[in-house]
Amino acid sequence: MIDLHCHILPGIDDGAPDLATSLAMARLAVADGITVTACTPHILPGVYNNSGAMIGAAVARLRVALAEAEIPLRLVAGADVHVAPDLVAQLGAGIALTINGSRYLLLEPPHHVLPPRLEDHIFHLQTAGYVPILTHPERLSWIDAHYRLVKRLVYNGVLMQLTAGSFLGRFGRRPRYWAERMLDEGLCHVLATDAHNIDQRAPRLAETRELIARRIDATEADNLVLTRPRAIIENVSAAELPSLPQPAPQAAAPSSWRRIFGRGRAGGAT
Repeated sequence: MIDLHCHILPGIDDGAPDLATSLAMARLAVADGITVTACTPHILPGVYNNSGAMIGAAVARLRVALAEAEIPLRLVAGADVHVAPDLVAQLGAGIALTINGSRYLLLEPPHHVLPPRLEDHIFHLQTAGYVPILTHPERLSWIDAHYRLVKRLVYNGVLMQLTAGSFLGRFGRRPRYWAERMLDEGLCHVLATDAHNIDQRAPRLAETRELIARRIDATEADNLVLTRPRAIIENVSAAELPSLPQPAPQAAAPSSWRRIFGRGRAGGAT
């Protein structure tokens, strides 16, 4: 399995506070069947003043520590990037990072307030050649009032990454409801741990993979934790990702979206 969202780097944001915790998280990940972890610290100026260079150096140091500890976990660099008006410029300058240098980036909107012009920001990223992956939409407090927006984003080529623990009730009943609904309606592309520590937010995927294999089927469960994540870190075109098990809802799309992306299945965005 491949984990595309993990705060495993020591002391760089609100994830692992020290190297010992990072190593413990890595051991848990390997025991769970995870072979590749994307190190994705927050990039939020004024709160988490991380940069691509800082993250790359931290990943290199942790790779050395994993090798010395004989922990067989591959690390790739990335970031949990927050919405910003100049995000395309940040990505071009290497301040913000995509996943493993690919066209795919984790995009985290504010948890409690729908940011103004979110679709415009996302459209700007897409026209610059990036494929946004919206992180843990099921945990956003505004999803209740704006679920149609989430569906529209999927229809217009945005990938959705849900947190494995949401399906297990680790974030409460409401995120579990939205996680299950999005999965059942064919709106989930990737599962990730969003791990921060070795306790409540540990790097575990296997239990949720088995749950989804029973709820939908084993092939789609593997797509969520292996096939699509592997294609993402290898920078495969989004058009080549496995299609979602159901068509995305046929929401009305702005003319600019239609002109560039056309109409079709959410799993076939470019």
